[in-house]
Amino acid sequence: MSTDPNCIFCRILRGEMPSVKIHEDDSTLVFMDVMPQSPGHCLVIPKRHAANIYEVSADEAAILIRTTHRMAQAVNQALKPDGLAIFQFNGGEAGQTVFHIHFHIVPRYAGVEMRLHAREMAAKEVLQSHADKIRSALK
Repeated sequence: MSTDPNCIFCRILRGEMPSVKIHEDDSTLVFMDVMPQSPGHCLVIPKRHAANIYEVSADEAAILIRTTHRMAQAVNQALKPDGLAIFQFNGGEAGQTVFHIHFHIVPRYAGVEMRLHAREMAAKEVLQSHADKIRSALK
């Protein structure tokens, strides 16, 4: 696993920063977004540091998509949203704020506006509750 000493996601991978983990395998980590745009918002990242889609191989991208697909299924089953958005940004002009490739899985609920990105921290207990439900759906 290659990491960047200044990347917050790499710091999470190294255990230097806390996170509410949902799933981990040899290649990927899935955890709750601490500033969710919607209840249940989680992130899928590779364990190898790559800033964006241009820095991963097709095989690495396929692994990320497989994990994202599996997690989307679990989020849908666990939280029963009315819809589900999946985002992946490349570069600041596209909206990327953490320069470690990642996929956002954002449940959408009818009549509930999506919060702005990276604005408001969620309570750890709420994140943990959502993670527990999603993790249960993976079994």
